[in-house]
Formats: sequence, structure tokens, C-alpha cells
Amino acid sequence: MTKSASVAAAAYEGLAGAARGDNAGAQAAIVIVSREPGVREILHRELSKRYGADYQIVTCDRPAELAAWMRDLRKAGLPVALVIGGVGGQDRHGIEVLSAIRRIDPTALRVAAVTWGDWQSVRSIFDAVTVGTVDHWVTRPVQTPDEEFHRSVTEFLREWSSQRGGGFEPVQVIGQRWSARSQELRDLFARHRVPAGFYDATSERGRQMLGELGLQSPELPVVVLRFGAERATLVNPSNPEIADAFGVMTPISAGEVFDVAVVGAGPAGLAAAVYASSEGLRTVVVEHEAIGGQAGTSSMIRNYPGFSQGISGAKLAQETWQQAWAFGTTFLYMRQAQSLSAKDGHYRLRLSDGGVLTSRTVIIATGATYQRLGIPRLEDLQGRGVFYGAATSEAPAMRGRTVFVAGGGNSAGQTALHLAKWADRVTVLVRAKSLAGTMSDYLIRQIGTAPNVDVCYRVQVADGTGTGHLESLVLEDTASGARRSVPAEALFVLIGSQPRTQWLGDSVARDRQGFILTGPDLPAGTGHRWPPGRPPLPLETSLPGVFAAGDVRRGSVNRVASAVGEGAATIPLVHRYLHTTTTTTAASPAGPVTPSPVGTPAAGTQAAA
Repeated sequence: MTKSASVAAAAYEGLAGAARGDNAGAQAAIVIVSREPGVREILHRELSKRYGADYQIVTCDRPAELAAWMRDLRKAGLPVALVIGGVGGQDRHGIEVLSAIRRIDPTALRVAAVTWGDWQSVRSIFDAVTVGTVDHWVTRPVQTPDEEFHRSVTEFLREWSSQRGGGFEPVQVIGQRWSARSQELRDLFARHRVPAGFYDATSERGRQMLGELGLQSPELPVVVLRFGAERATLVNPSNPEIADAFGVMTPISAGEVFDVAVVGAGPAGLAAAVYASSEGLRTVVVEHEAIGGQAGTSSMIRNYPGFSQGISGAKLAQETWQQAWAFGTTFLYMRQAQSLSAKDGHYRLRLSDGGVLTSRTVIIATGATYQRLGIPRLEDLQGRGVFYGAATSEAPAMRGRTVFVAGGGNSAGQTALHLAKWADRVTVLVRAKSLAGTMSDYLIRQIGTAPNVDVCYRVQVADGTGTGHLESLVLEDTASGARRSVPAEALFVLIGSQPRTQWLGDSVARDRQGFILTGPDLPAGTGHRWPPGRPPLPLETSLPGVFAAGDVRRGSVNRVASAVGEGAATIPLVHRYLHTTTTTTAASPAGPVTPSPVGTPAAGTQAAA
């Protein structure tokens, strides 16, 4: 038997083995599709050695039969995690083959495999990734072992696994399926990348679990923490109670003074924390909801520098959070800043749990939230078919449903494409006549090629109906005012941008929409608060030593990268402020203040990256 014939025989035997369940340890399948024997051979060899114990590795040399093979695998109880297809050479139609997989299995990730140096094929793959017909790409292995190849494949498998759910559940939530609080908890754990299983309290399994916990008709939801020496059971807990039960917060001693207090753990706040703590500044971050802010709900960000394959907002936030934590940042979770005041040369942040933080400087990075519809019947259905934000944890529950996304920005586009993996039909509702002014081109192109995503322009949600769950929406033409009713099983609202600044009151200057004014945008007359001859620093608010970064600031660009840049840029300004304040106070006849224990660069210097 020739070598190529041997590989083909192994391909058929692999599929037969999957159907028989020969690989008892396999939980899913990785499918290789290529007309070139050499491509199939090297991919099968490398994947089998590294992943063969956990995945059934199947090769297909006839792309026309791929759909039937994938259906057979699914019947055998093996979902397809990755389809790795050759592109270029004998696989000149490789991209079309991969593109067709979305109709067979929308959750399988489509990976194009290209030979190093085949620049023509690489260019076509880049175009395919941009418009969404291919999910990822990888260079074929050229040596054994090829760790760069395996690094990419492992990341793809991790992405597929995180979207699918299942596996180890350190947290279990037992509650009502269509409950706003249950949905909030599912989304909260998903955004923190905490694997959590949800169980309907009315199901047989849910009732069994409550019985095993010794709970009879408890107030729902119930949260079970299945890690640590003592496994806690929390009955209808608040978010702060859940955060405290995790045991990850460092107690703050009375009288402790921080150098920097960051309010908000979105991209801007996390970046500020990384740079501040890495430079020795005692740093604390207060976050009332979830790490990552709005960006943390993005299923896939493809235009963030440094991640050519894209990265989910939750993962990006998690990596940055770990970075800040490793440098020594103190985090206070599920606490909300309620007021900001000055006392004895320091700033005081009063928190929702009654605590008070004292800091020499403050960085406000609370971001923005999506505007509410303000439609009573739809507000009553929140968590029961109506969701604010991406609510990525709900995506698998949309399988086969008719779903609407209200909004025309990048978050709305990313949400629509993510939901399209499960939903039967996704319709994006846009009030403007075009997406060009509000959404990135790559997302517009992906939406244009997605077979089950439609866009309706000049339309807005006017009303809706539902008994216990959303059943229909009333859509209004923004030009004519004409209304029509459409069946709807879910609505995701991502419209407008409302800054989270209500808690500040009159303590800092804001514009009419509530966005914080900084630097040259500050109104005339603010300068009396500064020492003579010192104008406000570029990101400084109307309070000296209080800075704003990210979407909460007027004039922000509303992009993750720009928010990160602003957060990082505040730290040299903090150094300048602390240096100037320490020098000025030391020279003042009023006497010195306790200086910052860290070395501060001279005014105007830029901290090294």
C-alpha cells in the first residue's frame, strides 16, 4: 500500500472509529479536509500526537463529502471543534469549502492551513477572515514538533470550548430560567470567565440539586461555590456577597492611603492599574460590575493591535487584570463609588458598602452604559428575552430563535455575528440610514456576507409584547412613523452611550450629557483651583489630581485601544502631579505632607513602556 493510500485508509478508519466510539476519551472531533495527501498526512500526524487522547482526529480527502462526515460525527456524539482545511495548491477552493461549514455546524471553528511562503493564498485568507467566511488561519507544520502551530491550535480549541460551555463547573447557579437576576448572574460569571453551570429550579435536575443541598423552596437564585476547603451555598446572594465568598479581595486597613485610586475596571482603568502598579505606585481599583466594562462583553475583537487572530473582550480583560494583580494592584469587586470629596490634602471615595478609600490621586474610568429603551412592557421583560448589552452567556440559548439586535456600533455588530452562530435569524435594527459612520468596515463586511444576518435601516423599537417572555416587537420607521409588528424571541439592546458619572454630582465639571470635561475642554474659571502658572494637565478634570480616561471622558474615541492608551497616559500625569504637589507643599510654610514613597519622574518625563 502506498503512503497516500495508507493515509486515506486511516481517514476512513478514523471516522468509523468515531462512530463506534473506539476513542473512549474523545469529547469532540477535529476534522482535516484537503485534497493533498501530504497536507493530510502532516496535519494528521501532528494533531494525533498532541490531541489524539482528547479529540477524534478525522481526515477527509473529498470536500464534497464533508457535510455528511460532520453529520455522522454529530450522531456519534462527537461535536466538531475545528475544521482545518488546506488552502492553495490542490486546495484552490479551500476557502469556499471552509465557508460552507457555517451552514453545516455554525459553532465549529473554520481554520485555514497555508504553506509558509504561499503569499497569494495568505492574502486570500486574510480577506476571508475579514469578511467572516473563515474564523482563523495557521501555517502548516514544517517540523516535529512545531510548537508555533500547536500554540495556535490550542488557542482555537480554547476559544471553541469557552463558547460551548460544559466541563468543570466551579460555580453552579440554580434559578428560574427566564429571570432577570438569573440572567444577570450568568452574564456576570461569563464576563469574569468563571465557568458556571445553570440549572432551572423547576427541572428534575434542579429540584434534585436543591434537595441535596437541604433547601426546601429557597429564595432563588441559589449560588453554589464548588471550590476551596469550604464549599459555600449562597441563597439569593447580592453581588458583593458573591465577591466576598470567592475570597480574592485583600482587606484594606483603616487609615491606608493609596497613591492612585482607579474607579472602573474597563480597558482604561485596567491599563492605568497596570502602569501605576508596575511603577511602584500603591494602586487600588474599584469595580461595581465586571472586569472589562463594555469591551468585556465583546465576543471577538479583531482590530485590537497585536492580536491578528482576534481576541474576545473577556479574555483581553482577564489577561490585563492578571497583569495588574501580579504587579500588586488591590481590587475591590462589586463595590460602587458613590461620592468623591477632598479632605486633608487627599481624596476620599465613599463606597456602596459603607467603606471609604483615601488616595492622593484618582482616575475616573467608569466608562459608559447602553441607554435604556424606556418602554414599560419591554423593561418588564428584561432577562426574559430582552437583554441590555451583548449578554454573551445567552448566545447558546438562542439556538433556532428569531433574534433582534438594536444598535449600529461595533458592539452591536459583534453581538449580531456571535448570535448568528446559534440563532435561526438575526436582524440588526439601525436608526440611521447607514452603518458607515458608526461601525468598523470589517464588521460591516462580515455582516454583509453572513447568510442569516439582516440589517434594517431607519427603524427603531417602539413597543413589544410577551407573557412571561418576549413574543413580538413593534418597529417604527424613523422617517414616516409607520409601525409594524414582527415576531421576536429575543432583543439585545446596544444603543446610545450614557456615561457612568451620576455618582459624581457636582464634584467635577461635566457636559450636558454627563461626560467628564478634561484639560483644555474645562470651562473658564476652573483654573483658580490650580497653583499659579499651572494649567490643567491634558486628562485632568476640574479637580487637581483627579483624572478621567476612556469612554467616560468627553472627546474619547470609543475604541478599546484608545481607552487603553488614555489609561496608560494618565500615569505620567499622576507622577507629575505627585511630584509638583510634594515639592510645592514642602516649600509651603504650612508644613510638609507625607510624600509618596515611590520615586517620581521629573515633570514632563514619560514612563517607559
